[in-house]
Amino acid sequence: MYPLPIFALIALLTLNTRLMSEPCLVINLKGVTERIRAQNPDLAAARFRIDEALGRMKQTGRLKNPELETSLENNADFREGKLEVGFSQRFPITGRLSLEKGISVTELKSAEAEICEMERQLVAGAKTSMIRVLAIRQRRELLRNQIALASEFSEKLSAASKKGEGSALDAATARLEVASISAQIRQLDAEEAAAVGELKPLLGMHAGESISVGGTLAPPSIPESDVNPALRPDFQAAMLEVDAARQGMDLQQALRYDDVEAGLFAAAERTEDVPNGYDNEGIFGLRFRIPLPLWNNNEGAIEEANATHERRKLEATALARHIRLEAESDRAQMIQWAKLIRELDETLLPLAAEQSKAASDAFDQSQTNILTVFRAREKSLQLAATRLDALREFHLARVRHEASLGNH
Repeated sequence: MYPLPIFALIALLTLNTRLMSEPCLVINLKGVTERIRAQNPDLAAARFRIDEALGRMKQTGRLKNPELETSLENNADFREGKLEVGFSQRFPITGRLSLEKGISVTELKSAEAEICEMERQLVAGAKTSMIRVLAIRQRRELLRNQIALASEFSEKLSAASKKGEGSALDAATARLEVASISAQIRQLDAEEAAAVGELKPLLGMHAGESISVGGTLAPPSIPESDVNPALRPDFQAAMLEVDAARQGMDLQQALRYDDVEAGLFAAAERTEDVPNGYDNEGIFGLRFRIPLPLWNNNEGAIEEANATHERRKLEATALARHIRLEAESDRAQMIQWAKLIRELDETLLPLAAEQSKAASDAFDQSQTNILTVFRAREKSLQLAATRLDALREFHLARVRHEASLGNH
């Protein structure tokens, strides 16, 4: 039989070969924007809204097709008859066509802004999931370090117990601590799987593909506080809707008057003039049709367009205020999380490490019990986890702040 290390080596080589054969996407926070632009299926589908708006723009602002009219008349014995051919065209007497074209151009720009807004939200969502993955990874690394320390402590207690120099109960309690921390790691694995599951669709990945999130959570750094709502694509779309509503008001005013119709016609007529025989006669003429705005002057549609314009102006104003408040709130959260991290780094974590070492030294000298050691280590681990949570929340607030500024 092969010794156990050889079997372990074979299993390790087999695992490495399988992992190397599987496709793996390596992504970081800097590359997520380009990945979403290139691979997100929802964004790719939404881009056709621009083509739809472009098609509508090409179709609007055109005259209606001309009309060809014909008529033929004959008497019962077909000796007399009349043939008439006419050509007519409708023309607007207002600037309706140019207004329609202007609205379609504005709608095209609005569609482009909506795509940028969708991209902004997708990038923010992807970065949020990636930050969660990075935070879970750092938390897991912290727990692994704690397992290493707890395992070393457990082995020392077990060895002392076998020599009769320590308590078997203390050794069992130390092993329980190791198992408890291992259970926390498995819980983090499940949380990471959930975060990766949210991230994959945003990056346009297929089932079965694996992903590796690169990088670490950087130390906190407070960004500038300049807020310009005009940089946000949703605000740009809102302002374009205001322009479209204003153009819609002008269009409804123009629609008070229907199109006029002008045409040419030619007729040939054959009549019998008894007793002189048959006469052939040709006629040419012009024809006009002018609608009279007596019963419908489009008053209701004009009022609706005015109300729509006022509503969209107020909505744009409210959105600008919301953007400023959102950015202000996110920045305030970053400041508070950064203060907490600084306090933990400068005061609480060093104090917890000192207390943990002092408790371990006191236990080695039989000056305290094992529960004191565990409580000191638990407090140190809790503070380290609090720091990671604060760092995670800081970066999540930063992502929201960048998204509120229109940066992605």
